[in-house]
Amino acid sequence: MSGHNKWSQIKHKKGAADARRGKLFTRIAREIIIAAREGGSDINSNSRLRAAVQTARGANMPKDNIEKAIKRGTGEIDGITYEEITYEGYGHNGVAIIIETMTDNKNRTVADVRHAFSKHGGNLGENGAVSWIFDQKGAIEIKSDGLDEDDFMLQALDFGAEDVEIQDGLYVVYTNLTDFYKVVTAFDENGFSIEKAELTRIPKNIINADDVAEKLLKLLDKLEDLDDVQKVYANFEISDDVMNNLG
Repeated sequence: MSGHNKWSQIKHKKGAADARRGKLFTRIAREIIIAAREGGSDINSNSRLRAAVQTARGANMPKDNIEKAIKRGTGEIDGITYEEITYEGYGHNGVAIIIETMTDNKNRTVADVRHAFSKHGGNLGENGAVSWIFDQKGAIEIKSDGLDEDDFMLQALDFGAEDVEIQDGLYVVYTNLTDFYKVVTAFDENGFSIEKAELTRIPKNIINADDVAEKLLKLLDKLEDLDDVQKVYANFEISDDVMNNLG
C-alpha cells in the first residue's frame, strides 16, 4: 500500500515505541473503556471492543486489567469518564499532523497540545485543516511465523482485506473503514494470532523531512508523550542515512 504510516516505522527504528515508555496499557485501557461504554461488554456483539481486547491480548495486557477496563466502561465500577477529541496541525516543512486523544479534561488537553506545537515549531490548526490528507483504514497485525505468504494473502482477501504488507515479521492487513471489524472477527474465528487491531490513518502523500528531521521528531515525540494522546499521525518520511546519523 502506497503512503503507509512512515511515522510508525520511524518510531520503531528510533526505539520510541509506546510499550517502552510505559503508556501502552493505559492507551489500550482507555480504548476498551470507550468501546464498552458505547457498545456494552459483550465482545461478540461489540466489534470495537473485540478489536480492543485483541490488541490488549497481543500486548500481553493482564486479563484482570482488561476486565476492569470493561467494567469501568459499562459503569459496573467507578472510573474516569473519557471523551474522544481529535486535533490537527502542521509541523516543519508543512508536514500534516493529526493527534487523537482521550481525555477527562478537554481544556487541559488542548492547552498541552497547543504548548507542544508552539514550543517545538509547529502550528495547531482548525478542525479539517489536514484530515483530508489522510484516509481512514483498518489495520490488523498478525504474526507471519509459519504462514505461507501467498496463502495468507488470498485468505485475507477472502475475509475482506484491501491490501497486505509485510513489516518486521508481521503481516499488516489493511481494510476499508466499514469492513474492519468484520475482518478482525474473521481472523479471530479462524485461529490467527492477532497482535494488534485498530483504526488508523494512511497519508495520501508523503513529504520528505530530511532537512528538518531532528526538529520534527522532537515535536512528534512531545505530542506522543502527552498523557491524553492516543495516537499521532504525520505524512512524512526520513531517509535511512539521516535516521542513522540521528542515532
